[in-house]
Amino acid sequence: MDIPLSYLTERILQLCDWIVTSVFPNAHWWLHIIGHIVLVAMPLAFLGLLGTWLIGILRRRLSSRPTPRPSDLASPFPSNVFVYILRHTRRTQAILLAAALVTLPLLYAVLELPKQIINKALATEAETVSVLGVSLSRYELLILLCALFLVAVLASGSVKYFINLMKGHLAESMMRRMRFTAFRAWSRGKKPCDHSQIIPVLVQEVEPIAGFTGEAFLTPVFQGGTFLTILVFMVLQDPVLGAAALALVPVQIAIIPRLQRRVSALSRERSRELRSFGSAVADADPRDYHGRPQPVLPVARSLKKVQAIRLEIYRRKFLIKGLNNFINHLTPFFFYTIGGYLVIEGRLTLGAMVAVLAAHKDMAAPLRELLGYYQAMDDVRARYEEIRRFLSDQADADRVQVFCDKEIEAPASAENVGATIATSVVAAIGR
Repeated sequence: MDIPLSYLTERILQLCDWIVTSVFPNAHWWLHIIGHIVLVAMPLAFLGLLGTWLIGILRRRLSSRPTPRPSDLASPFPSNVFVYILRHTRRTQAILLAAALVTLPLLYAVLELPKQIINKALATEAETVSVLGVSLSRYELLILLCALFLVAVLASGSVKYFINLMKGHLAESMMRRMRFTAFRAWSRGKKPCDHSQIIPVLVQEVEPIAGFTGEAFLTPVFQGGTFLTILVFMVLQDPVLGAAALALVPVQIAIIPRLQRRVSALSRERSRELRSFGSAVADADPRDYHGRPQPVLPVARSLKKVQAIRLEIYRRKFLIKGLNNFINHLTPFFFYTIGGYLVIEGRLTLGAMVAVLAAHKDMAAPLRELLGYYQAMDDVRARYEEIRRFLSDQADADRVQVFCDKEIEAPASAENVGATIATSVVAAIGR
C-alpha cells in the first residue's frame, strides 16, 4: 500500500513538533523556532554530512586501484607517509599521545571549577558547606576552589608546554633524517639532476613533511579530545545546550574547508605566476629595447595577473574570517536564548550557564585545528609522493625535470652553484 507523500510529511512535522514541545513546553513561538533549528535541523545536517563523507570514502576506495611501479622499489621512503613517521617515531608518538590524554581531565577541571565557585561559594546562602565530610565556611571553600583552579591551570599549561617541546624535537629530528636520506638517495642515483634542483627539495619540500610529524597522530587525539571534552561538559550541564553548541558546526565543516582549499589553490597559482614573472624579467634585456615595448609586455601581463590573484586571495580570506567570526558570535545567541529560558524555568543554574558560555570560547580553537589538520594532511601526502617519485626516477631525466619544474622554486641563477653547493647541502642536512 502506497503512503501518500502529504501524510508522510505531516507525520514528520508532527514528530519535529513533539521533540521541540517536549523540551520547551508552553514556550514563546520564537523559542520554538530556535528549538527546531537546534534539535531538528542540526541533527539532520550532521547525518547528511556523515552520509556524504562515508559515500566519498567508499567511492575513493572502489575507484582507486594502485598499480605497483617498479621504480618505487628505488625510493628510500615507503609509500605511506604515516607508516614512515610511525616507523621512526613510534615511542615518541606514544609519549605525546599519553600526555595529550592527561590534559583532558585537567581541561574538564578547569571548566568545572568556575561553576562550583559560583554555585557553591558565591550563590549559596549557607554559612558552612560540607566537603568530603569536612565543614568549611564560604570563605574557606572559595579559597580552596580557587586554589584548585590555579593548580589545574598550571598543570594543564605545564603538560602543553612539554607537548610543544616534544613536537619541536620530533620535527627537527625527522627533518634531519629525511634530508640526509633524500640526499644520500639522490647522490647514489644513476642520473642525478642538477644541484640547483635537489637543494630546494632538501630545504623547502622536506620541511613541511617533517613539521607534520609531530601533528600526524597527536592532533586528532589532542584537539579531538579537547573538542569532545568541552562538548561532554556542555551536555552534562544540559543536553539542549550541548546541541546548541553544535548547531552551526555542520556549516563550518561543509563550507570553510571548501573555501580554504580554493585559497590554497590560488596560493599555488600565485607561486607559479611569480616564477613566470621571474622568467619574464630574466628574458627582458634592457639593451634590446631601442624604443620597442615588446620586452616589457610579458612582465606587465605577469604583474597584472599576480595582482588579480592576490586580490582574489584577500577576498576569500576575509570571507572565511568574517564567516568564522559570525558563526562564533551566533552560537552564544542560542546559549542566551535557550539557557536563559532554562534558568528562568529553574532547570539550569546560573553557574552552569556562565560555565557553558566560557567553555564555548575554547570550543572553536580545536575545531579550527582539526580542519587545518585535514588540509595539511592532504598537502603533506602530495609533497611526500612527489619526493618519492623524484628520488625513484633518477634514471629518467625528463621526468626528473618535470618534477623539478612543478612546485619547487629553483634559484634564479646557477652560474656559481659549484662554489656554494657544499655549504648549502651541509647546512641543509645538519639542521
